[in-house]
Amino acid sequence: MGTAMKVVLAGAGKIGEAIVALLCESGDYELTVVDQDAARLEPWKLFHQTRMCTLGDPVELASILAGHDAVISACPYFLTPAIAAAARAAGVHYFDLTEDVESTRAVKRLAEGAATAFVPQCGLAPGFISIAAHGATRGFERLRDVRMRVGALPVYPSNALKYNLTWSTDGLINEYCNPCEAIVDGRLMEVPALEEVEEFSLDGVTYEAFNTSGGLGTLCETLAGRVERLDYKTVRYPGHRDIVKILIQDLRLGQHRALLRDVFEAAIPMTTQDVVLVFVTVTGYKEGRLVQETFVRKIYGGRVNGRFLSAIQLTTAAGVCAMLDLVREGRIRGRGFVRQEEATLEDFLANRFGGHYAGDGLAGTHPEPRRAQPRIAA
Repeated sequence: MGTAMKVVLAGAGKIGEAIVALLCESGDYELTVVDQDAARLEPWKLFHQTRMCTLGDPVELASILAGHDAVISACPYFLTPAIAAAARAAGVHYFDLTEDVESTRAVKRLAEGAATAFVPQCGLAPGFISIAAHGATRGFERLRDVRMRVGALPVYPSNALKYNLTWSTDGLINEYCNPCEAIVDGRLMEVPALEEVEEFSLDGVTYEAFNTSGGLGTLCETLAGRVERLDYKTVRYPGHRDIVKILIQDLRLGQHRALLRDVFEAAIPMTTQDVVLVFVTVTGYKEGRLVQETFVRKIYGGRVNGRFLSAIQLTTAAGVCAMLDLVREGRIRGRGFVRQEEATLEDFLANRFGGHYAGDGLAGTHPEPRRAQPRIAA
């Protein structure tokens, strides 16, 4: 494709580490890693350009973005508006991993009339789950139900919560506390988090799922008027939701989120021995008959460019790297606000980064990506 694309990575945490591993292995990207914590930047200095920056200051960040092609935000959701504003000021493509609904609305406003692409919510959920769900709806004459279920789970659960921290604690608390979008009886509505618990079995393992916020991304808008029921639930091992509900609602820690974060981080250990579960079920009519189709993946961690990446690192980073690649290759629009589901499932899985989601059902394998389809106009 010629010259390397110049990309600023804002945020040198665990997901940032995975993004660097994927992009550097490709050889098509020149990275500058930016953070406001000097200690986080130290390990990168031998191999990459690094810059210190107050990430909440759009003017300071915009000066760093000058001369680059894109910025990826791997920062907490509350920094999203400032980083997106810097991208708009500098005239570069913008990508993020946020699950926060309000932050995404801010990005959408900034994207109005932009000459570059603004692509938020590029991770696992929101992110790939919307691409998978939208792809699964193709071929239906009429949709009835679209059910999206995602879990990032420890392979070896050993505490009462049957859970280990695998990603952003602030993001996890947002999911558990904020209202959840859904389409019910054809109407867009908000439903409470931690409710509508269900159990299901897959591959011999029993799971529970319950409402959490942010996982639908923009799919409610995309499927409005076409589906009777659309919902998103987080998957956990049975019993997790009841304990979390006691903490957040009965003990009212949901009103003291900083304290809740301290409790979670002091009591729940991190793990890299995790598995990501993606489960989409679509029910509707084909040739006049009511049919159901299901898309399932289990993804485990693995080595990329000499680094071991956990399943949540790999899937989150693969999501944003694939969307960056698809914009670069002209397979999705290169200007304005871009929804995840504008990428086809086929193009995403054929991509060298999206291929980490490919495989046969529950195999969790990472085959060679298929040949991509012809480019579309920006």
